[in-house]
Amino acid sequence: MGRWPKPAEGSWTEHYPELGTGPISFRDSTSPEFYELEREAIFKRAWLNVGRVEELPRVGSYFTKEIEAARTSVVVVKGKDEAIRAFYNVCRHRGNKLVWNDFPHEETSGTCRQFTCKYHGWRYNLEGALTFVQQPQEFFDLDAADYGLRPVHCDVWNGFIFINLDEQPRQGLREFLGPMVTGLDDYPFGKLTERYDFLAHNNSNWKIFADAFQEYYHVPSLHPQQVPSAVRDPNAGFECAHFQIDGPHRVVSTAGTRRWLLAPEFMYPIERATRSGLVGPWRTPDIGELPAGLNPGGIEPWGISNFQIFPNLEILIYGGWYLLYRYWPTSHNTHKFEAYTAFHPARTVRERIEHEVAAVVLKEFALQDAGMLGGTQAALETGVVDEFPLNDQEILVRHLHKEVVDWVSAYQRETQPVGV
Repeated sequence: MGRWPKPAEGSWTEHYPELGTGPISFRDSTSPEFYELEREAIFKRAWLNVGRVEELPRVGSYFTKEIEAARTSVVVVKGKDEAIRAFYNVCRHRGNKLVWNDFPHEETSGTCRQFTCKYHGWRYNLEGALTFVQQPQEFFDLDAADYGLRPVHCDVWNGFIFINLDEQPRQGLREFLGPMVTGLDDYPFGKLTERYDFLAHNNSNWKIFADAFQEYYHVPSLHPQQVPSAVRDPNAGFECAHFQIDGPHRVVSTAGTRRWLLAPEFMYPIERATRSGLVGPWRTPDIGELPAGLNPGGIEPWGISNFQIFPNLEILIYGGWYLLYRYWPTSHNTHKFEAYTAFHPARTVRERIEHEVAAVVLKEFALQDAGMLGGTQAALETGVVDEFPLNDQEILVRHLHKEVVDWVSAYQRETQPVGV
């Protein structure tokens, strides 16, 4: 077969010449040695989203987060001053995990007045200070001020709680997010508090699953029953309307998703009956004027924007509701996938049903993508092929893998012994 013509001048990828256009390697997704570097270079240095403020509704509310990529556990709590703080989940006496229930590796949440270690009863207040030690006279010059919980850098953007495990983060949270993401400052995430969560443990590197949501080139082949016949045609040229890169972060937008709503052949019967499904409830409440940053490409008619916040967070906004993904590495070829849909609180039984149907259909859609992961990972790990061509619609796949390699390379340069 002959050579196909290259994309026209002005293609998305050619807007970012530093990405190149040649084949790329996926060794960053198969190498145990690279994963160890990635843990240090990225997951111990980047800002990581661990939750939202609604998960800490009152003074004393807390939750724990197990971050296996950093081999650590963190407790996030709302203090008496209503500030949100994060601490390593480790008692300062003998290193026991401080906050856990029946199984120490499972996450937990609740409300308390103080944290008490199960082992020897040391107590800490909500601000992390050590307040009680059993038999203090048995210790040698013990100063409680020296043994508070070890803090973790913590900040909040638009209700999203982020932590940074670096001792001295290179950037504050807002600077790290940059103007493309902070263009969502005025989006009313706080109004969308009815959540439907799901969790999956997947047999692939975390980036391999993230790649599935960075392009829609796969849609006609992988999701044929959930898209109109015009899109199922392999020659239809189904494309996204806008790609954009800002520092380590990315966004992809699609146009006019809701024009498909009246195409019954790509719906489940429950979608037609409830008027809700893959793109959410067909009618969504007015949640106020949406920020211009939601549609950075100025697409009309606009459908969805997927903001991919480095390293492992995606927020897909459908106007009046949103979908969130997080990818947490657990080894070089496994990861934990967290997701939830978030709607305005239902005002009627019908609205509640609409939300539940949308959540279930979206989960089905995501699981179709997840079904590819094992096969992709297994084939990549053979090492038989190590050069893969990416098309112009896969620009964000190219960018994510380049960004990861760049962070690892920078870490290696910084930690290389002088003179080596």
